[in-house]
This record gives sequence, structure tokens and C-alpha cells, in this order.
Amino acid sequence: MRSLLHRTPPLKAHCLILRTTTMATSYSSSLLLPPSVSLNKSRNGSSLGFSSVNRSRVSMSVSAGSQTTLNDSLFADYKPSSAFLFPGQGAQAIGMGKEAQSVAAAADLYTKANNILGYDLLDICVNGPKEKLDSTVISQPAIYVTSLAAVELLRVREGGEQIINSVDVTCGLSLGEYTALAFAGAFSFEDGLKLVKLRGEAMQAAADAAKSAMVSIIGLDSEKVQQLCDAANQEVEEADKVQIANYLCPGNYAVSGGLKGIEAVEAKAKSFKARMTVRLAVAGAFHTSFMEPAVSRLEAALASTEIRSPRIPVISNVDAQPHADPDTIKKILARQVTSPVQWETTVKTLLSKGLKSSYELGPGKVIAGIFKRVDKSASVENISA
Repeated sequence: MRSLLHRTPPLKAHCLILRTTTMATSYSSSLLLPPSVSLNKSRNGSSLGFSSVNRSRVSMSVSAGSQTTLNDSLFADYKPSSAFLFPGQGAQAIGMGKEAQSVAAAADLYTKANNILGYDLLDICVNGPKEKLDSTVISQPAIYVTSLAAVELLRVREGGEQIINSVDVTCGLSLGEYTALAFAGAFSFEDGLKLVKLRGEAMQAAADAAKSAMVSIIGLDSEKVQQLCDAANQEVEEADKVQIANYLCPGNYAVSGGLKGIEAVEAKAKSFKARMTVRLAVAGAFHTSFMEPAVSRLEAALASTEIRSPRIPVISNVDAQPHADPDTIKKILARQVTSPVQWETTVKTLLSKGLKSSYELGPGKVIAGIFKRVDKSASVENISA
């Protein structure tokens, strides 16, 4: 039987999102950046891709022979002042991407995406149908492309280039971690989209293989939610057990697991004094061992993808820490789909380290809402596309 109780302390992360002021939730997973990464330009000056240039901010330690190994703790003492934040699955909405067509560099990303994906992504983003856009295999590439298109919209705004160049830390909610890594120059726009496409397909296939679900628990702290999970697990078989899959923000945590386990959680939530539960419209139990079949596919794809050290810290959903070593980043990304999302710890750490300004780039305003739940004085500006 499948064991789902891979409990991890609040230092890990994935993809649920806060959508409304009533705390109802839905499930939420590089453009030109400062000196070490630059966009290739076409002859007319539009931004067309990413390329690594110099890495003056990256120190290397020499190992045997001529090989070099990156010190993974390079960013351990990062001091954030300005952050780019990228949304995850669940932030998608009909009409996204339409505004991006007014900027050549942003529109070009959708053209590139069509060639990689084999379908008209922009048409689905703008016109739907909603059921198609909401599917895991479509929504993940759609949010990735639209979020990076938002960077190009910001770039043409007065002062936008200065904002982009001032960003010294980035992160994304589950799927958004791939967007953040692309922005930080860890891989090209194209390679990132190929990974995201495969990720969505692999997660959908894993979800189709077993009856599972996710539910958001509103109004309880993480300790109480864990107790709720423990109580539900006493009533179901091993294959239906549940666990916390997303530490989103105070009072909002997502639980994933077998269908019977989720039903038990919903039945018991009121007795634990939860304000409400919201069944999430997702394919299955993301960020648990139910997604284990997706890991090998991700590992294979990551192994064949060129990943470089990010030019700025990218905070991982798995352990809420930045990583510099490309091999470590590959391992982290493969683990991400089965590991609880440590978004609450990420936000609290950024704010405690002195983060002054933040920008949420892409569809929706989910991340801004989360930041406000953690700290009402937090400054987050949304840049949509």
C-alpha cells in the first residue's frame, strides 16, 4: 500500500492559492535579468530569449581535474530587498495573455510556446473554454508563459527596467518555481517551458492512476490541521491516508490524500473548529507520494536539461532555501511534486530578512493576498499580462 505520511516540518512548499477575501481557495507551480543574464535581441530590438553572460556574482570551488563544482550554500546569507513572485496553478483565468499582445517581446513568447506545445496557447488563454484552461496540462504552461510575459510588460513601463534590475531574490508558488528559475537565468525560456509541459502531463497521469483529492482547511493553525489529519487517518486504509500538502499562510493549509481520507477530513473539520473546508478543483493529491509516478519522468527530463546557477537567489518550495548548485536544483525540482509546499515559511523568512518591495507577476493576485495575511503592511504590486 502507498504510504502518504511523509511528514515534513514547516520548511517545504507547493501549489494552493488564496483566491478571495472570504478565504475560499483554489489550487495554484527568464526574462532579462541583471548583469549575469541577458535577453537575446532580434534585429528590431525585441526580447527573444535568455542567455548566460558573466557570472561575477557566482563563486566556484575547484574539484578534481578541470571540473568545477558550485558551492550550493552560495546564497545562504542572502539579504533581500526587492522580490519577484510568480503564481502557481489555480491563478489562471480566461482573458490572461491578451494584454501581453501589445508588447512585441511578450507576444513573441506565446509564438515560441505554440511551437513547443503544438497548440495555440494564447487562444486558450484568451478564449477558453475554462475547463480546458483549468486542466493541469494546459494551465501550467499557460501560467508560466503569461507570468514571463508580465515581466516584458513591466520592462516597457516607465522605470520598469530599473525595477527588474533591482530584484535580488525571486520565488514562485509550486509551478511558479520554474518561472522564477527561468527569470533568474537557471534555464532558458524554451527549456523551462518544455519542463513545465512534461510536469503537467506527468502530474495528470499520476493523478489519473489513483482516486485522490485535495481540500483547503480554513481557520486552523498547522498543528490543528495535523491533528485533523491524524484523526482522519485512523479511519481509513493506508492507501487513503492524508497529509498537509501546502503550508500556504496562517489559517489556510491544504490537505492531500486518498479520496476516502479527504472525505473523512471534511466530515471531521467542524469538530476541530475549522471555519470551512473547500474541495480544490485539481486532478489529484498533489505534493504527496501519489505523485511519485511523475518523479522518474521529471528526473529524466531534468537530467537532459542544461541548468545553470541562478544569478540571484531562487527560494525552493521544498525547503524554503535558495540553492546555487545546478545538480541540487535538479534534485529539488524532482522532489517538489511529492513534497509539501513551504510557502508560509518562505514568506515569513523573506519579510524577516528585511524585504522591502515585492512584485507579483502573472495572472491573479493570490500571492499578494498571502503576503497580506502574513503581514498587513507588506508591499506587493501585481503586474498582470
